[in-house]
Amino acid sequence: MSIKEMLKSFFLVDLMKGLWVTFRHQNPKDLVTEQYPLQRPEISDRFRGQPRLMMDADGKLLCTACGACALACPEKLIKVSSVKDAETKKKVLTEFDFDIGRCMFCGLCEEACPSGAIKLSPDYELALYSREGLQLHRKDLEDGLERKVYEK
Repeated sequence: MSIKEMLKSFFLVDLMKGLWVTFRHQNPKDLVTEQYPLQRPEISDRFRGQPRLMMDADGKLLCTACGACALACPEKLIKVSSVKDAETKKKVLTEFDFDIGRCMFCGLCEEACPSGAIKLSPDYELALYSREGLQLHRKDLEDGLERKVYEK
């Protein structure tokens, strides 16, 4: 180790160079702070958030209970249950469970659905203090989760 390297190490020259880079980029006029609960951020059109079960114009559920979304899900977190209607001989959706706590929001369930019944909405406020609320059932997926609106 040479004298020059020893002096650089002793006087922490590399640390000072790094701090100089940090302080150079902390100009107060360049800083941006979002006032989050009061000012909502702009969400991209392609953002994938909370899953929703879609309805048609008459208010009838579009899901045919085919189970394609459950097969396409890489995490196997979608559970679809159905019964066969005696009159129409078609499947009728009874239960639709979605574990959002393990979801990667990849959108494969949305792409696999032949009827377009499941969509990933732009709703992004899904944080909770426990995992129990992250199990979404059919009613939650149809109506969506309630969002608390903050006021000044």
